[in-house]
Amino acid sequence: MSDTQGLSFDNIQPLLAHAIQCQASDLHLSAGMPVMLRIDGDMVAVDMPALQDTVVNAYIQSTMSPAQYNEFQKHLELDYAFFLPGIGRFRVNAFAQSRGSAAVFRSIPSQVPNLAQLNLNPTSGMTASAAKTKNLQPDTQATFEKIANLRQGLVLVTGPTGCGKSTTVAALVDHINSTKPAHILTIEDPIEFVHDSKVSLVNQREVSEHTLDFGTALRSALREDPDVIVIGELRDLTSIQLALTAAETGHLVFATLHTNSATKTIDRVIDVFPAAEKDMVRAMLSESLQAVISQVLVKRIQGGRIAAHEIMMTTPAIRNLIRQNKLAQMYSVIQTSNNLGMRTIEQSLQQLVDANIIAADSLTP
Repeated sequence: MSDTQGLSFDNIQPLLAHAIQCQASDLHLSAGMPVMLRIDGDMVAVDMPALQDTVVNAYIQSTMSPAQYNEFQKHLELDYAFFLPGIGRFRVNAFAQSRGSAAVFRSIPSQVPNLAQLNLNPTSGMTASAAKTKNLQPDTQATFEKIANLRQGLVLVTGPTGCGKSTTVAALVDHINSTKPAHILTIEDPIEFVHDSKVSLVNQREVSEHTLDFGTALRSALREDPDVIVIGELRDLTSIQLALTAAETGHLVFATLHTNSATKTIDRVIDVFPAAEKDMVRAMLSESLQAVISQVLVKRIQGGRIAAHEIMMTTPAIRNLIRQNKLAQMYSVIQTSNNLGMRTIEQSLQQLVDANIIAADSLTP
């Protein structure tokens, strides 16, 4: 239980500050229950009485504009971003449930992480001979930089909710922003990481705030002279069609999906299309897809969590498997292509075990 002795919770601000102090990834409000924090992947109750619905509703309303609150009351759920000066920025989903109102506040770091801060090479402190002896995988940060330096095509970052997909995309975008004179256009719901223009020009658009919907924003994006388009999430047939079109017409497109491997990601993209179009989509995807990064967060032995990655780069062999719908063979290609920066999630987890960063039981489902 999270100790809150001496704290007053007359409003939501002390709760959010307490969540940040506890290094929680999420704060959960739910009528009829005490406040809960997600810390290192586990739910932890805050030491306070169960919240009444009126209190939860007041907490939620205090973080919304009047227009957002009206939208919440109308649709009974709402995604939005909330910034609390001196404390931090949060991505919020408010919703109704059987006991009353509820909301989840996801903490977003105030500074956009760079690739080095993702700790992609946890064995970097080892000598080359020690790494070779343990058969460790190649430099992940270098592979991520290679992906960020692509000129065009589709890059998908996938994984379960809360695995750090947005953080990975933000770091890839920051690398481009720091190194290339490009126009980066993001379409998000809501805006999470706020990018200041560095070497690149960055324009960030939030659905409902700066555009009516993803489809409209994506259609407009092709006329806004972007070099890089960042789509918060591929949600439906329209967004996937437009992402493929943008990638085919010379843009570099980053997007996220809730899938847990490269093969399942390709299956998910193709499955949203009608049967008569699937062969055409396989051909399009085989040409436009550049990389799939699938990730999961695993507990460290010494506390905290670290990401393990499956990385697939689209080589001629991979493109051929996509066209011929032989996705089952893709795993062995990834497994044997470490020299090209690829690795399976199992290889990534084994590397972390060999480096004594995670426990061996993390290898089992």
